[in-house]
Amino acid sequence: MFNKTLIAIACACSAIGTSAAYASEQSESKGFVEDSSLNLLLRNTYFNRDYKDGVNDAKTWGQGFITTFESGFTQGTVGVGVDAFGLLGIKLDSGRGRNYGAMFDTYSDGRPVDDISQAGAAVKLRISNTVIKYGNQFPSLPVLAYDDSRLLPQSFTGTLVTSNEIEGLELNAGRFTADSPMADSSRDPNHLKSIDVVGGTYAVTENIVTSLYYSDVEDEFEKSYVNLNYNLPIAAEQALNFDFNLYHTKYDDGSIAATDFGGDGDNDRNTIWSLAAKYSIGAHAFILAHQRSSGDAGYAYDYGDGGSTIYLANSYYSDFNLKDENSWQASYELDFSEYGVPGLSYKFAYVRGDNIDSGTGSDGTEREIFNQVSYVLQDGPAKDLSLRLRNSIYRASNDVGPDLNEIRAFIEYPLSIL
Repeated sequence: MFNKTLIAIACACSAIGTSAAYASEQSESKGFVEDSSLNLLLRNTYFNRDYKDGVNDAKTWGQGFITTFESGFTQGTVGVGVDAFGLLGIKLDSGRGRNYGAMFDTYSDGRPVDDISQAGAAVKLRISNTVIKYGNQFPSLPVLAYDDSRLLPQSFTGTLVTSNEIEGLELNAGRFTADSPMADSSRDPNHLKSIDVVGGTYAVTENIVTSLYYSDVEDEFEKSYVNLNYNLPIAAEQALNFDFNLYHTKYDDGSIAATDFGGDGDNDRNTIWSLAAKYSIGAHAFILAHQRSSGDAGYAYDYGDGGSTIYLANSYYSDFNLKDENSWQASYELDFSEYGVPGLSYKFAYVRGDNIDSGTGSDGTEREIFNQVSYVLQDGPAKDLSLRLRNSIYRASNDVGPDLNEIRAFIEYPLSIL
């Protein structure tokens, strides 16, 4: 009933041409073929996680081919279109005992598969500025965000309504019943029952944006999300930005997610929030952030709601989201374009978390040093080729997690075919 009501409301709203609505995208449609695009992303990924406490290290290297087709919409009051994708990941180096499971699935004997592949499609309808899409897709919402942080992207199967009838306001409502992880060719190996989502984002002014979302992962948890982002221009090359994020989670009775994050599975709750202040001056940016988790359990995600469903300031290798954890961040960003190297950027971050209730009777701690350098070619035959190298040095008390050093390297080259 929940999903039917949401979609019915969204469709009804889209059909009402309010005076506040701006130009209709559907009325400007050029056609199914004329507005179509076909793109291929070549992604080479190397992953190295070096554990310091005797745990087997993870080392995996792979080549990905991500093909996406997006059609235009047919002309008329109701536009019809199709989106489709094809994914192929080829293992270049890995092996039993050192495979990284988020890149390549394994056989029963522990050997990683040589390749993974998948294809999917979704049909879409557009009325005015409202799109209804059903099928395999990549939702990107604070309470349901597909994970694309390794070799191949995660996808979900379901219905999503996105409405932009009022300028500055985006509304979303949907229901998904299957999820395909990044490293698995299967359509729904996690047996997702359902996840309902509803919410929206509103640009109050040019410098103030707010969001409110809700989701319900069946038999796991209900989640609410609030965001407020405020940008304060100071001078021509100076600005101060404040970003506040909050999640409140109510776990279902017997939830596996709750017990995995320090709860007892008896209708546990969690509230986690972060506040980041970023001062930008020319090519430089300085960030300070505080994040705080409280309740009966830590903040759980990736139980059907996507591996990237954590829009919080202190999320790097660790997400600093454990039970009762408080964490602080100090970070620095540098854009080299002002020094004659456009496309080159660098980021450093130090995050420390403490007061963690690890269930051992003493407070646990964790800390991370994060470095990332990225470069995108601006012109020439290999224009848009991007290189990104990130490193995390992570240390924690024994009751929190194993110490490790991690390296991730990405080379991506997008090709526009159509």
